Amino acid sequence: MSSPLTLLLSAHALKTWGRRIKAAVPDGIGFVTAEEALANDRPCNAEIAFMTREVTGRSSKNNPTPELKGFDAVVRKSPRLKWLQIHPAGAERPIYRELRARAVKVTTASGATAVTVAHSTLGAVIAINRRFPLLADAQRRHAWEPRLGERSPRDLKGQCAVIVGMGPIGQTIARLLKMLGMTAIGVRRTAEPIDGCDRTIAYGQLMEVLPEADWLILCCPSSPTTRGLANAAVFQAMPTGSHFVNVARGEVAVEQDVIAALKSGQLAGAYLDVFEREPLDPASPLWDMPNVIVSPHTASHSLGQNEAIFEIFLDNLARFREGRKLRNDVDDLA
Repeated sequence: MSSPLTLLLSAHALKTWGRRIKAAVPDGIGFVTAEEALANDRPCNAEIAFMTREVTGRSSKNNPTPELKGFDAVVRKSPRLKWLQIHPAGAERPIYRELRARAVKVTTASGATAVTVAHSTLGAVIAINRRFPLLADAQRRHAWEPRLGERSPRDLKGQCAVIVGMGPIGQTIARLLKMLGMTAIGVRRTAEPIDGCDRTIAYGQLMEVLPEADWLILCCPSSPTTRGLANAAVFQAMPTGSHFVNVARGEVAVEQDVIAALKSGQLAGAYLDVFEREPLDPASPLWDMPNVIVSPHTASHSLGQNEAIFEIFLDNLARFREGRKLRNDVDDLA
């Protein structure tokens, strides 16, 4: 009889979900916490690992916390590891490439955050279009500045959003914006149609549709194709006074070009949840632009998110034990 699987996870995750994981594996499963493994300073015998939000939640891509560094160290010293489930929708960190080179399967939680990120985007589109940031700025100055005449907002109905990235997040955003009467053009690796979009184009066709774009919304992975995609040439191709939303990755946009387009008025406003360097430099002019909403990489956060991610892990755990194809396998997207 084969020995039970051993799962690597944080002490917090074990306390939160240990009983439910045990219940899902009737023939037994063992646990080892990253904290224990790190203290032992020996190779870890885990075959599978679950990297949950509290391990990475306080880290930024430029400032990893001790918890994240410790978990990474244990994973690197787990020679029997076959599969790692992570909580983000994207898997750009170098360690994930290292593991895949070792034939370790890496799966994401793509889909778990689609609704919350789409809701954040919807709220930002409405807020920026209705001039809420400018009204908040006037309130801070105790200034009565009605949005009348030429200062009145345009109706969202009839405006066009070009949505780059047609995963679960992009598709959900498209459906919500269509409910407002907006046109949605989806951008993806191929021009294969997507439900909810009026039109779908490939990345190479982006410049052709930008003259129609009242909104450019990024919700794509970071890849050689997408890095630096939102740049000065792209903003210049859009109508003067258009808007920009980035809920993808900071490196998909050239930050200095975003700033320049906002300063010149080429972009009338922006919602930015991600940045080239995080945390955003306190000296960045983006903080003080009244037509910009700065969000500290929290577009996906909600009280129910962890449970949605855990459900994906449980699904994949059953698939792993049965030898079936894993959900959100990064190798399938490479």
